[in-house]
Amino acid sequence: MMNLTKLISSASSSSAASRSKTLISSSSSFLNRSFSTDDSKVLTIETSIPFTAHNCEPPSRTVETTEKELLGFFKEMALMRRMEIAADSLYKSKLIRGFCHLYDGQEAVAVGMEAAITKKDCIITAYRDHCIFLGRGGTLVEAFSELMGRRDGCSKGKGGSMHFYKKDSGFYGGHGIVGAQVPLGIGLSFAQKYNKDEAVTFAMYGDGAANQGQLFEALNIAALWDLPAILVCENNHYGMGTAEWRAAKSPAYYKRGDYVPGLKVDGMDAFAVKQACKFAKEHVLQKGPIILEMDTYRYHGHSMSDPGSTYRTRDEISGVRQERDPVERIRKLVLAHDLATEKELKDMEKEIRKEVDDAIAQAKESPMPEPSELFTNVYVKGFGVESYGADRKEVRAVLP
Repeated sequence: MMNLTKLISSASSSSAASRSKTLISSSSSFLNRSFSTDDSKVLTIETSIPFTAHNCEPPSRTVETTEKELLGFFKEMALMRRMEIAADSLYKSKLIRGFCHLYDGQEAVAVGMEAAITKKDCIITAYRDHCIFLGRGGTLVEAFSELMGRRDGCSKGKGGSMHFYKKDSGFYGGHGIVGAQVPLGIGLSFAQKYNKDEAVTFAMYGDGAANQGQLFEALNIAALWDLPAILVCENNHYGMGTAEWRAAKSPAYYKRGDYVPGLKVDGMDAFAVKQACKFAKEHVLQKGPIILEMDTYRYHGHSMSDPGSTYRTRDEISGVRQERDPVERIRKLVLAHDLATEKELKDMEKEIRKEVDDAIAQAKESPMPEPSELFTNVYVKGFGVESYGADRKEVRAVLP
């Protein structure tokens, strides 16, 4: 049984670079609730377990945070959890169609990573992307609109669950082809180095994609050119319905880079993720790529067609919930520091539920895309591509 995050001490008089990014709209009443948080007081927390390193010295287990950030972590992760539960219901009601991959259980990765970086840094991920989008500053209305194929979605209703996107905040999707986002992420990091941006790219993939050949090709060129690329393997231990040990001879994914350093992180501990990502960013700006293996867990099945209980036991799932749940871990820290009472946190969760319900109602009011949208974002604007009928004689449309 894993030890939950242990509190060490609290200190003051240090200016914290940490920030708490609130994901819920400013109209939400609970954000204005008067909690006695002090953003100048530094809290010192120890990660649940030590980092395990490959070809590098691991970072310290001691992580600095503030009262505001700690409470912000709880709000953000509780919001993500509620959003994914609501998406599950919408799918079962046939308001969300097609593929849908939920992130509940893995929220600490999204929140901890975001706390260590800025919007100048880029993130690219696979199809389990809803919460990463929220972390980058996306709104609930944009998320639910996209899930339901509506015009107000972050990809104008044309991408759906697997293709969220927010370029203005450095989020490049949302990709459906297993592992294919990693070479794209290495391309982003090449552009950052070429432009001297002093920023990094997080290329995220799952343990199911860790055996893809294109991942190793991309890693090789990143190491050869010392690119500021952080490869993040979200190891939730099952690639679809296949356990990692059945697919990988060596499931120590943080060591897979051989000549590239790696770090194994408790991906259920938001502060361990924050510390690892901060360490990784500093590393890659000076020395080239690194691999972070986030040891995490998904509560739902791989996708909505997968009950998630045929290849693992219900006892396994409930055991992770009881011992390692990332939201409960943060809740215990908030209570231990007297930042809120149990009742206040429950009231906060009620407000989050209302916020999600309101966003769903607003997304349902968004219209479907116009049929002409089928022809947009296919070719470069103004390229003048003509669409003919089957007989090749009559021009049917000029694609924008």
